[in-house]
Amino acid sequence: MTSERTEFARQLRKHATHAEDLLWRCLWGSRFHGAKFRRQVPLDRYVVDFHCHAAKLVIELDGRQHEWFSDYDGGRSEVLERLGVRVIRFTNEDVCSDLDSVLARIRQELRLPFD
Repeated sequence: MTSERTEFARQLRKHATHAEDLLWRCLWGSRFHGAKFRRQVPLDRYVVDFHCHAAKLVIELDGRQHEWFSDYDGGRSEVLERLGVRVIRFTNEDVCSDLDSVLARIRQELRLPFD
C-alpha cells in the first residue's frame, strides 16, 4: 500500500514542469559526474524536487508562485537541513535560461573538482 506522499510524488513526476524535465535530463541515471539523483522524493513530511542521497543534497526548483511562499520555503529548508541535507534553490527561469550556471553550482555543491 502506498502512502499519500508517495502517490503525490508520483503525480508530480507525471506532471513535471519544463524546467524540471530539462534539469532531470542532465541528472538522471548517474549522468552528472556519477552522482545518483532521484526526483520528486518523499523526505520527512515533504516531497523534494531532486535528491542525491550520497551527497546529502536537495535541489529545489521554484516557479513564480514561490515568491508568495518564501516563508514556507524557508521553513521547509530549515527542516530538511536539520535532517542533515543541504538545500539549494533555483528558479525555473534560472534552469531554462542559464542551465550551465545551474549545473556548475550543483557540481560545486557536490564538491566535485572542476575539469
